[in-house]
Order: sequence, then C-alpha cells, then structure tokens
Amino acid sequence: MFYSTLVVSAIAFSGQALAANLTSTSPADVAAARNSALTLSPTSNVKGKVFDRFVTIWLENTDYDKAASDPNLAWLAKQGITLSNYNGVTHPSEPNYVASIGGDNFGMDNDDFNQIPGNVSSIIDLLEDKGIAWSQYQEDMPYSGFEGKAWINQQTKANDYVRKHNPAVIYDANTSADRLAKNKNLTQFYSDLAAKKLPQWIFITPNMTSDGHDTSVTTAGAWTRNFLEPLLDDKHFMKNTLVLVTFDESHTYTLQNQVFSVLLGDAVPKKLVGTTDSQYYNHYSEISTVEANWDLHTLGRWDVGANIFSFVADKTGDENTPWPAASGPNSSHFFNSSFSGPFSDADRVATLPVPNTKLVRNGRKVLGKIARTWGDASLQSQTYYQNTVQIPDGMHPPQGW
Repeated sequence: MFYSTLVVSAIAFSGQALAANLTSTSPADVAAARNSALTLSPTSNVKGKVFDRFVTIWLENTDYDKAASDPNLAWLAKQGITLSNYNGVTHPSEPNYVASIGGDNFGMDNDDFNQIPGNVSSIIDLLEDKGIAWSQYQEDMPYSGFEGKAWINQQTKANDYVRKHNPAVIYDANTSADRLAKNKNLTQFYSDLAAKKLPQWIFITPNMTSDGHDTSVTTAGAWTRNFLEPLLDDKHFMKNTLVLVTFDESHTYTLQNQVFSVLLGDAVPKKLVGTTDSQYYNHYSEISTVEANWDLHTLGRWDVGANIFSFVADKTGDENTPWPAASGPNSSHFFNSSFSGPFSDADRVATLPVPNTKLVRNGRKVLGKIARTWGDASLQSQTYYQNTVQIPDGMHPPQGW
C-alpha cells in the first residue's frame, strides 16, 4: 500500500485553529472574530499565454441534462463554450472541491470537518510561487478567514455558508493568517471590483440557496446569470478573463458523474462562442489548465495528466488524451465513489499518498517545495500518480492501493 510516514498527524481538529476561535459557530464568537478579522485584496499582473484572469463558479448536485435545459444556464452557454464531457471525480460534494485545487480527493467519501495536513500543497502554492494573486469569495461567509463548519442565516435559520464548499480552507497549508485573509465574503468581490483590486485567480461559491443545493437548478441558473451577465460587459472584470461555470457532482449516483460546464469571458475566441467541446475533462482540468496558461509548476498528482481545455492547449502546445473508448466514460468508469484513503469513512487508510516528484508535462516540473518534501527515493517508490488522463475511482482504485 502506498503511503508516507510523514503525514500520520493532523487529520483531527487543529489546535491552532481552535485557539484562534476561528472554527466556532457561536454568534457571539463569530461577532468577536469578525471585529478583528484581517481581509487582504492582493493584485498582480502576470501575463498568461491565453488568459490573464481565471474565475471558477461552482454550483451543486445536478445531472447534466437537467442543467443544460435550464434557460439561464443555456443562455450562458450561448455566450461561450459548452464542455459536454466534463465530469466530477466522486461523490459527495466535499471531495470534489478538495480535488479541484489539490489534484486528488485522498479517498474522501464524506462531507465531514476534514483537515488535510500542512505538508500537502494545492494550486495556491503554485500560484504564489509565480507571484499570481488569488482569492476565494464565499457567499455569506461570516468574516474573512472563518474556519467553522457552517454559518446559518441568523434570521431564517436557513443554510448559508458551508466549509465543505470552500476548498482552500480544508487544506491546513492555507490556514496562515495571510492566506485566510484572502478567503472572503462575496460582498468583498464587489468592493475589490470597484477598487480595481480583483486578483488573477478566483474561486466563487454561492450559498446553499443560490447554488441549488437546498433549492433547485432553476434558482442556481438564475443566480449565476444575474451574477455574470453584468460582469460580461464590465471592463474592470473582463481583462482577458476566462470564467468556468461548473457543478460539483451529478445528482443521480447511478449515472456517470457528468456535470454541465461552460467556459465564457473575453478570453474565449469569438469564433468559439456558442460551440461545444466534447473532450474528456474533470475537476483536475481546472488545475492543469491554469498550470499550462501561466507555466506553473505542478503538484505531482492527478493534475499532471488532466486534459487542458482545448482552446488553451492549442496555444500552449499541450497534448490532450482522449479517455480510451474501451474502458472510459460511458462504460465502466462512473466516478461515483471514492477509493480507500485517509479521509474515507468506509475504508480508512491512516496516511496520505505520495506525490510523484518525477512527473513532467510539457516542460512543467513538480514544485520545488513539493520535491524537497516528498522526493526521497524510498517515498517515491510508493507513489501511485502517473502522467495519465485515466484517474481512479472506487471501482478502479489506484494501482497497488
């Protein structure tokens, strides 16, 4: 079994976080923490090969066909490129969010209060390594840097913000004061926009009503169009910007975990507006596309082999690989369950998989910090990651795992 003896710790609650009282959901504690919360709005201007800003908006738990037939999402699709073969990587929600910035779901099969140890890197490390400013905007997050499991509407008691939909905060490496200050309420997006202080990499999560989780795809579609339509003509937002609208997972677990996804923004070539891209993608493609665009290092996980959005790959010189028809999507791979891992409820493994520090994709090597932490030969003999588009799932676990 592949594992590292470096990471036996830190899957329980962080004592540091508790001491800072950032996990408390008591209204009194939240009010006190809000008064002293640090908010940062960094900017940068690192030119990309295809786009200069990447924005992703995540919606919830909807089958592809149902989302595609929603009139507001269909309207958005006409403004850009429909990704007709984009897939979640497992169920339920949280492991998909985790995967989208870290290159694996680490066997997670739950929506628990999970904490991924601090020696596990994410796309945030790659961005900061190249000086690219980033922020997350979370609707109804009670204050910048909140680490609690959830925050409910204090008047209606409805679900609002949930930690499981905030990928950065689930990684302990992102819980320094500086990084927590870049996890902000969505209201701060408009403040940053007005002040011309939007970063170059943005992750947006609507609340549990707006994203369709506690409502419907009709609500999610209306919210997304209302949010994006004015921005599509906003000169401060549309500065060679690529927007990905996607869903975390499908609703029906017996079907392939295919989710409706659209690329739009002024970085999309005009000739591709209103078209469809049928290449196989999944949530790791978010990472690989950003890596290719800014020539970032990689995480040495499933990000390395993930297909890059085609119009971006055409310009960066990356080669995409169709999933082999005999064994791929629409056959035996449905991406509806997780393999065993350190965050599995069903079959827990005590330690974390080792990134493959030898992987190279179109000249892009694994981040130096990752190589220094995990590059020991004895650890590398235990890695299961490969430069391949074929990711594992519960029915097809990683080789040797």
